[in-house]
Amino acid sequence: MESSRTFNSWSSERLVDNFVEFEPGLTAKGAMEESNRCLYCYDAPCIKACPTGINIPSFIKRIAANNMKGAARSIMESNPVGASCSRVCPTEELCEGACVLNQASAPIQIGLLQRYATDWARNHDVQLFAPGASNGKKVAVIGGGPAGLSAARELARGGFSVVVFEAREMAGGLDTYGIVSFRLPQSVSLWEVEQVEKLGVEIRTGVKVGTGISVDQLKEEYDAIVLAAGMGYVPRIGIEGEELEGVYDAIRLVEATKTGNLPLELAGKRVAVIGAGNTAIDAATCSVRLGAANVKMVYRRTREEMTAYDFEFEFAKQEGVEFSWLTMPKRIISDADGKVAALECIRMTLAGETGKDGRRVPVEVEGSEFEMPVEAVVVAIGQERHTELIDLLGIEHERGVVKIDEATRRTSDPQIYAAGDIIFGSGQGEAMVVSAAEQGKQAAYAISRYFAGQEDSVIETAV
Repeated sequence: MESSRTFNSWSSERLVDNFVEFEPGLTAKGAMEESNRCLYCYDAPCIKACPTGINIPSFIKRIAANNMKGAARSIMESNPVGASCSRVCPTEELCEGACVLNQASAPIQIGLLQRYATDWARNHDVQLFAPGASNGKKVAVIGGGPAGLSAARELARGGFSVVVFEAREMAGGLDTYGIVSFRLPQSVSLWEVEQVEKLGVEIRTGVKVGTGISVDQLKEEYDAIVLAAGMGYVPRIGIEGEELEGVYDAIRLVEATKTGNLPLELAGKRVAVIGAGNTAIDAATCSVRLGAANVKMVYRRTREEMTAYDFEFEFAKQEGVEFSWLTMPKRIISDADGKVAALECIRMTLAGETGKDGRRVPVEVEGSEFEMPVEAVVVAIGQERHTELIDLLGIEHERGVVKIDEATRRTSDPQIYAAGDIIFGSGQGEAMVVSAAEQGKQAAYAISRYFAGQEDSVIETAV
């Protein structure tokens, strides 16, 4: 299938253009017209649909009144990574999906209006918040992704001295490294990092807990610790041939495009992407823009069971990605030079019974093996858990999912709180950037309540 988009030639100089943000933002006129469509509902369902509870009618009304700083502040007040979320949130399933205008015409383009307001703040170098008066307490945050940044910002606004320990060379986590640039440019997430730093938060990059700083040091030097380390790279799939040249980790592939190390070797090749989540979609669309001749996503279930958002699926189709449903990879076949030559697969069917996740169980169809000719395979079957770090901290977990008390946000160690993907899988909502941001906020508020001796009180933060 040919891509419906026209891309630049596959030279290293021209290829960079394929990773420029593809969806244009609203013009000033377009933002004004769209904001004036809003009904400014008193009991707005869009607010309830937002995991961070952004007062959507309020920020839209401020755009209509040309109060851009007020609009941006209203967004970022509730969501410390609101600029990133304006680009990557599944808005049609959340705020826009709840808009009352769905019943009459078309929902308000909330995501684009949120992007318009936060882009204004970025472009005008506006500092939206101030640190609170010092309360003499110190908090360490492990991980500088959406959850960690959100916790750090709210703690700083509450008067805490905060240090973020980030193992990577830049903070921002998934937003900085793991979401394709043509949807989320690095400059957006790094602006959110900068907003946190301007509150006096120290971000120590390149520091890994256990080597750069010990757990004993953290526990001795800080009054509380927030664990927000997210998840790691893609685990091994466990099939023959995955060590061959031409087999890629989906997260590392996307990361390479975000750091400017574009894998030109995919140009002209047939690529199979194993998996059907959002990261798999990103890997597939990256492969298209890196010049792959054909890209197929290989998934052992059907479209109905895939975990990628609907808008991600539609985007992949527009990019020319093909889908091989009910297909299970069995082994990766090499050529005489030890490079990928084909992916051996078997057809699947869905059984009547369901698994623990509520989805029907895929079953192999006997005798249906076939070979899919490809020169590259990208594995996107989830992410590894930071079990080594969790065990080092000595806290309880279930296969890498940290256990917390939902009311106090504490782990089994009362000094350590947790938020974000590292607790995803234990009933903490969907693994979305916006959910991680909310969990980071809640961890910060829980710490504030504890040190204020007011477990049930509302914590006031500096403006």
